[in-house]
Amino acid sequence: MLTTSGKPVKNMTKKQIQIFFERLREQRPHPKTELNYSNPFELLVAVTLSAQATDVSVNKATDKLFPVANTPENIFALGVDGLKQYIKTIGLYNAKAENVIKACKILIEKHNSIVPDNRADLEALPGVGRKTANVVLNTAFGQPTMAVDTHIFRVGNRTGLAVGKNVLEVEQRLVKVIPEEFILDSHHWLILHGRYCCIARKPKCNECVVSDVCQWPDRFEFGASKFVTTKTIEDKS
Repeated sequence: MLTTSGKPVKNMTKKQIQIFFERLREQRPHPKTELNYSNPFELLVAVTLSAQATDVSVNKATDKLFPVANTPENIFALGVDGLKQYIKTIGLYNAKAENVIKACKILIEKHNSIVPDNRADLEALPGVGRKTANVVLNTAFGQPTMAVDTHIFRVGNRTGLAVGKNVLEVEQRLVKVIPEEFILDSHHWLILHGRYCCIARKPKCNECVVSDVCQWPDRFEFGASKFVTTKTIEDKS
């Protein structure tokens, strides 16, 4: 990855990666997804709806939907048109409604209405790709997967944690280099870091808890410090 100065980003060393995740863990000891859900099926639906949409917009819709229907049978009973009434404020809601209803039908007929805990069966569901499957496997079932979205892709390439030309390259690099003690929570740490600190156009390097191990040559132009202190972000829930 080239920077604005034209300098390539170097890969982090093992020691830097260890420090990187120790800092993110210290900052957010108990990270979690910002999507609202209470069981694997709700999570599956929420993540499916979240494609090209914000977590806030999805939560507003599912906060009304799930009290009425939060099982494959109940949502399938709503039908496509009924489901649309709950999710019409979310982008691409027409296609998403159709996919969710089709997925519910498959879950009912092939999986006894239980969300499968393996990639093959998850990715066979309409509207579920590799990233959605990875989120469900990691968040609902505690499997060491990495769902690379735009935030994680940016953080990986910018910091030197996982430089890759595409999503799959970054995913494979992350799974390879992240120490085992961090792998289960790393997905959430990286998304939150990218969403609130390592943002796209004007990264908050002056607030970054890992700026001293970051390999982005331009970070000092955005106020990065060579000496970093970490402040824990309390869980408000």
